[in-house]
Amino acid sequence: MGMLEGKKGVIFGVANERSIAWTIAQALHNEGMELAFTYVGEALESRVRPLAESLGSKIILPCDVTNDGQIDAVFNTLKEKWGGLDSLVHSLAFAKKEELKGEFLTTSREGFALAMDVSAYSLVALARGAAPLMEGRNGSIVALTYHGSQKVVSNYNVMGVAKAALECSAMYLAADLGPKGIRVNTISAGPIKTLAAMGISGFKTILDMVEQKAPLRRNVTQEDVAKTALYLLSGLSSGVTGEIIYVDSGYSIMGM
Repeated sequence: MGMLEGKKGVIFGVANERSIAWTIAQALHNEGMELAFTYVGEALESRVRPLAESLGSKIILPCDVTNDGQIDAVFNTLKEKWGGLDSLVHSLAFAKKEELKGEFLTTSREGFALAMDVSAYSLVALARGAAPLMEGRNGSIVALTYHGSQKVVSNYNVMGVAKAALECSAMYLAADLGPKGIRVNTISAGPIKTLAAMGISGFKTILDMVEQKAPLRRNVTQEDVAKTALYLLSGLSSGVTGEIIYVDSGYSIMGM
């Protein structure tokens, strides 16, 4: 019997089998958690649905996180089908491709607002929907972030600002939800070859730099991140909330 037997969790942000969110889902499933998945649009549904069904998931729902009605529909369904919720994984981020190259100075007002809405405010909206279902269940929420929130990374631009907002939002949510027994943490993962990451100009240079300079002299894998997510979404981390946990081979500790 796995350590998460009888627990229920929802995953936001699976894009394909290389997604960090997908590897986290597999780790949770292997420990016995029953999972629900969301997707945005028909193209992503065609990728997400087969993956979700391979883990026996019976709840696979559309959810555009810029649409409050769709968010409400997800949590209403979870309440109806499950009655409660133990875990939520937020692996959502988006910025227009043109905003992820050149100077941050040229970020458009529309592009800034969109990146913040999808990448940061969505955590607030999802936590608000999840909180009533998590009360009394020692619920745990985990969001994925990146070190570009703390230091300037070439071409990361508005996404770095959005990730900084995400991390700060997680801390404020941890303070709000802690009295209800709900924990909120973020994982700052090192660069990994995912569909989203490959949209960043010069991404291979970032990978090469981490491999050369990180104490472990390697890039991290989806599995490395999933193991930390499993810790944060289980009772093993019962006293941990509001934290940013770095899984980056130690790169973030290095100076010059």
